[in-house]
Amino acid sequence: MQSFKDLIAQFSQQFEQQHFPEQPSQLYNAASHILGIGGKRIRPVLCLMGNELFDTLHPDAFQVGNAVELFHNFTLIHDDIMDKAPLRRGKPTVHTIYGDPAAILAGDVMLISVYERLNKVQPHYKQKIISVFNKAAIEVCEGQQLDMDFEALDPEKVQYDDYVHMIGLKTSVLLAASLQLGGIIGGASEGNQQHLYAFGKNIGIAFQIQDDYLDAFGDPDKFGKQQGGDILVNKKTFLLLKALELCNPVQRAELKRLMETSPSDKVEKVLELFRSCKVDEWAEKEKDRFQQLAFRRLDDIAVLSNRKTPLMELADYLLNRQQ
Repeated sequence: MQSFKDLIAQFSQQFEQQHFPEQPSQLYNAASHILGIGGKRIRPVLCLMGNELFDTLHPDAFQVGNAVELFHNFTLIHDDIMDKAPLRRGKPTVHTIYGDPAAILAGDVMLISVYERLNKVQPHYKQKIISVFNKAAIEVCEGQQLDMDFEALDPEKVQYDDYVHMIGLKTSVLLAASLQLGGIIGGASEGNQQHLYAFGKNIGIAFQIQDDYLDAFGDPDKFGKQQGGDILVNKKTFLLLKALELCNPVQRAELKRLMETSPSDKVEKVLELFRSCKVDEWAEKEKDRFQQLAFRRLDDIAVLSNRKTPLMELADYLLNRQQ
């Protein structure tokens, strides 16, 4: 068994290749740009870890990992267009440099490349691999649409459970499916695949809670982002939705006033309200709740306990990070 850091290094080394031809340059330079920005490569590494949980690492796990990473970057290109985002990981977004038409086409060609890679896996599990991937891909699109729908609603009209469902689709299902895809390659039974999927989905939700928490309460020097960036744009997060639920009427009215007027001390004042409502404490407990749900499903997987250690270490890294 290898650590997730070793697997990240292995995957990153083989992923640093020319994925697209040179011409037409406007199209393929746009596609290459998003890959050159980098990233944590967590999803493809989960595929490798899902494989290695049950059997020795197979070349198909890298093939599927490449497909998953290309799909993830395809979604980022299109999300940035929808959000009109100027930056991604601190660098100009694809559509900012190459324009919307080229960015849309770059995402499209990247998605087609995903299926080229999936079609190269061994025939005896190819149909299952593509089926699991397709389900996750559709759900990611559904999650993105729900996220945009929620953005058009007053925060008080967005129910917490509906928000958790949206995050589960937009963020968690691809993490979960990556693990399951690796498990399929490793020969996991259907029951073990479902336990692995549930582990990944719950870790994904806990990860988003941690991300929302760090945006509000994290050290900006460590987190690498402006503190309260979500607060400044009134983004619907776990913290905001729970604050509207927990605050008393006076606090709720003040929170809504801050969202509507955006004074210069908005972040400071909203954080004061979050603390007074004890949303920071709630977030830590809620993150732990989903983490424990995940670990219970990991416990149920029928393999030797020591084989699960790298996944537990990865979960600890994701959920206790400060950046």
